Amino acid sequence: MNSFTFTQAAAVDAAVREKASHEGAAYIGGGTNLVDLMKENVARPTHLIGLKKLGLDTIENTPDGGLRLGALATNADTAYHPEVISRYPLLNQAILAGASPQLRNMATDGGNLMQRTRCYYFYDLATPCNKREPGTGCSAIGGYNRVCGILGTSDSCIATHPSDMCVALAALDTTVRVSGPNGERTIKFEDFHRLPGDHPERDNTLEPGELITGLDLPAKGFAQHFSYLKLRDRTSYAFALVSVAAALELDGNTIKDARLALGGVAHKAWRDKAAEALLVGQPATADTFRRVAAKVLENAKGYGENTFKIELAKRAIVRALKQATEMKATVDTNAYFQPSAFNS
Repeated sequence: MNSFTFTQAAAVDAAVREKASHEGAAYIGGGTNLVDLMKENVARPTHLIGLKKLGLDTIENTPDGGLRLGALATNADTAYHPEVISRYPLLNQAILAGASPQLRNMATDGGNLMQRTRCYYFYDLATPCNKREPGTGCSAIGGYNRVCGILGTSDSCIATHPSDMCVALAALDTTVRVSGPNGERTIKFEDFHRLPGDHPERDNTLEPGELITGLDLPAKGFAQHFSYLKLRDRTSYAFALVSVAAALELDGNTIKDARLALGGVAHKAWRDKAAEALLVGQPATADTFRRVAAKVLENAKGYGENTFKIELAKRAIVRALKQATEMKATVDTNAYFQPSAFNS
């Protein structure tokens, strides 16, 4: 780990000014990912700006009937907040499926969006990685890529975004609030994270110096029919091979509205609005779900070790939509990748 200086910001505008005045500076909230990156010398900030005293840890209702999550609210406080449990149980499920209780007690909601890929080669300084060092190549293509992406990839990078929380946030049509040198603005969640393209080193669409201040959930939370399904190699403390956030509004057995987002398959939480549209007006049956799953994965590409994810993702979509329809989803997040996962 390289040497660095540290200051604790007392206000958002002060934090933004502090970052602008220090080349190589980085914001730090819970530090659950950044500190790991610093220990591995993947990230080498020369100055850290602490955010804990900014007062961004509140969770409160908004005038339009939604809910605002402060960027510094912890994942644990968010998951167990009464409003989240009752109105946005999909988000509750997704958060509790991630990391461990200890990490959720430290990790912040804003930081969850900012975490970086867990691709093995990104952390291995001895191997080429375009995300870590642009222009050096992608070792995962042609290498051990079991955990890598199958959707939205490029010749430069096939890494995935590791978040569970972000998959639910994508499905719920969240808005990201940021503040920076040019003032405040909002970003649609679907536009926040980037696909790799030719610049995989850029994870998101934040401008230099911008700081996430909050996340706005809309009034509609799909609290009746929802499911977060996470398929992974072991029962806990493992990143998703494939995850699915499914939310439905039903009129009898007819689908009136639908949301579907995938994790573990792309550089960002993958939401296919065209596939969602295929669900609306259709009966909530396995045949409908299989057609939609085929649509979501129609342009998927495997890279050898991870090709199994294409079929796994299709089956996971069907299973998650079935669970959402039948209201079998619970806060028990012990779903993991095993042979029975293929028997949906």
